[in-house]
Amino acid sequence: MPTDDLPETFHVTTDEQLRAVSNLTRHRIMAVLRFEPATITQIAQRVGLAKGSSSYHVRLLERAGLVKVVRTRKVRGVTERYYAMAAQAIVLPDPGEGQPDVLMRHAVADLEAAPAEGERHVQMAHLRLTDEQFAELGARLEALADEYRELSDPSLPDATLAFALFRPAPREQAEGDSQ
Repeated sequence: MPTDDLPETFHVTTDEQLRAVSNLTRHRIMAVLRFEPATITQIAQRVGLAKGSSSYHVRLLERAGLVKVVRTRKVRGVTERYYAMAAQAIVLPDPGEGQPDVLMRHAVADLEAAPAEGERHVQMAHLRLTDEQFAELGARLEALADEYRELSDPSLPDATLAFALFRPAPREQAEGDSQ
């Protein structure tokens, strides 16, 4: 099933949906399904899970409406189901103050699990920007990600781009710093 047939976005709005996407294993399953449908067996192989565990996690994602069956076929008398994402992009609500950012936690976990000898581009830059520059940089980063998403080919190896542009919380000045 081409991803063009999928709705553009799916907004996570319920607690059940948020719990489903908050789990790292289910995040990795959705990454497998991002470009092409897969069976429970294929998902289990790609994520490194037992078929039973893979089936359990896919059922939770399906119940939450995040993945769906897009094709079935009979194989030796058994119905094989192919699952795909319910939309091209999953939009999470902003975390509340002091709450963890699920996307960034998953990105860090995936980065830490990536082969150390593989090529990586990781950088953190502290910037001082006007509100206009901040907005422009955010738009440029999103446009660049969209440009490369359009170039994505399911036959090529996976690559993950995670970025966070934010204004950190103001630091409390220690007593005496202003003297």
